[in-house]
Amino acid sequence: MASFISLAARAALVLFAAPPALAAAEAAGDLANRLALAAPNADRGVLQLAANAVACVRARDPASAPRTLSVIDYSRPSTQRRLWVFDLSPATLLFEEWVAHGRNSGGNLAERFSNEAGSLMSSVGVFLTAGTYTGHNGYSLRLRGLDAGFNDKAIERAIVMHGADYVSEGVIRGQGRLGRSLGCPAVRREVAAPLIDTIRDGSLVFAYFPLAEWLHGSSYLGGCTAAGSGAATAPP
Repeated sequence: MASFISLAARAALVLFAAPPALAAAEAAGDLANRLALAAPNADRGVLQLAANAVACVRARDPASAPRTLSVIDYSRPSTQRRLWVFDLSPATLLFEEWVAHGRNSGGNLAERFSNEAGSLMSSVGVFLTAGTYTGHNGYSLRLRGLDAGFNDKAIERAIVMHGADYVSEGVIRGQGRLGRSLGCPAVRREVAAPLIDTIRDGSLVFAYFPLAEWLHGSSYLGGCTAAGSGAATAPP
């Protein structure tokens, strides 16, 4: 009987003590479903994690309403289109593009990630887009990393989205992979300006790789908890 009461008490806690958490989980699931319909080539599990991050950002700051969500799946080779940009209201696909990873992250496949300056590696995690500028890579978009310990040095590392000649179908045909950046998510030159203008100023970028430390340490993936207490799992 004691065990039965304990189970009933736990059920009551779920049903009556945490409706906001349940509502957030349901909203994230619904968003993931709509994203998957809009981008059938994307991995459903990765989209679910990205939707969890969107729900978490909204829960932490109800006044924030990111207009777009960009999802980068670094578990895919650079020869595949692995960047999807969605309008969140409604969930529609705006771009499906190639994107480069950092020089020291790997060849065609990314394998290593870092938050450190000078690493020349990409970073995983949740980013918030900031302002634009024109520099030596042309029109560029600053990214502010929100994942403590994983990408929160993005501003000081000058991790930005920009166009690059080494991101093209021709480069893939010529060398069997995209060229690589210094850690930035570089895209095709011809798409850089419209893509950047679409996602600038307060939208979310979700950069995924099944990195165990991040999946277990991020506070954005498994229920919007304190870092380390909301472990997520990699999509199968």
